[in-house]
Amino acid sequence: MQTYSAKPGEIARDWYVVDAAGIPLGRLATRIATVLRGKHKPQFTPHVDAGDFVIVINAGQVELTGTKLDAKKYYAYSGYPGGLKSITARELRTKDPERMLRDAVKGMLPKNRLASQLITKLKVYAGADHPHAAQKPAQLP
Repeated sequence: MQTYSAKPGEIARDWYVVDAAGIPLGRLATRIATVLRGKHKPQFTPHVDAGDFVIVINAGQVELTGTKLDAKKYYAYSGYPGGLKSITARELRTKDPERMLRDAVKGMLPKNRLASQLITKLKVYAGADHPHAAQKPAQLP
């Protein structure tokens, strides 16, 4: 019996939509990362992009448990001395709620060239509307 290895051309990609309102950030990010990688499919191959597209709506209403809204910080470094900027999760939620979820999912993907391919299949929107109705996305199970 030979091990099956998925080829990039023979992978069927589905579209899923998930409502992030009231769901804890980490639990949502792990589920999204699993679907982006394709680990929910029997044809999963670690070195091939076998995952599906994920649309996240209401990213601004994602839940952070405990004191993470004020304690969790997001950093950006310009590369210059004194160029480290930090922002709390509460400020980031009002300024750019899509980044909070995108960073959480990106941290759960593999650290290689495949990750940049996978993160492009994630579509995050702060509100309830999205422009991907033509793809007929199903609810994320």
